[in-house]
Amino acid sequence: MKTALIIGSSGLIGTELTKQLVQDERYNRIQVLVRTPLPFKHPKLHQIKYDFNWPDENLIQGDELYCCLGTTIKKAGSQEAFRKVDFDYIVNTATLALNKGLKKMAVVSSIGAHSESKVFYSKVKGDTENALKKLNFDTLIILRPSLLLGNRAELRMAELVGAFFSTAFSFAIPDKYKAIEAKDVATCMIRQMNRAEEGQYTLESDEISTSLKE
Repeated sequence: MKTALIIGSSGLIGTELTKQLVQDERYNRIQVLVRTPLPFKHPKLHQIKYDFNWPDENLIQGDELYCCLGTTIKKAGSQEAFRKVDFDYIVNTATLALNKGLKKMAVVSSIGAHSESKVFYSKVKGDTENALKKLNFDTLIILRPSLLLGNRAELRMAELVGAFFSTAFSFAIPDKYKAIEAKDVATCMIRQMNRAEEGQYTLESDEISTSLKE
């Protein structure tokens, strides 16, 4: 029996991941680091109030690290604030986790992530991936989903429009760029964490979908 440590449990993928992990018999404890409490409870679920600006390594406990942490530039308020969440918080927590003995990590990145991208969002995602690779986890799984489908707590009109066109015209969209259900990304994270051998793996959006059929 294992303990999963999750950061980013309140987001679209994080919520699905947490709900699936508490039902997974391979785990007896699901520990989530949160800024505000999650709206659901479960005997396996342990919510730890955590300030990413003042990280406490004593609260980093578990066997595997799942990261669904992320924001948008609009929500963060600036590019600097966005990078603080999507790079600093993630890399700092991963570093502490590795130092505390967690040797496996699965992280949600984004389609198009590349450190040399001219798109700021994609560049930060690429920078984060590169920094995590340098930490030398025994197993590092990076998922790059395309547009996410699912029920968000907040309304994002651009994503609603994108989801409509992505589903309505999916026949004309290459598999790599098709919208994907958040719950499928969460399922893939758990499957890959429990089947992947040591090494670093990057799954594009179409590969995430394909892996669920294996």
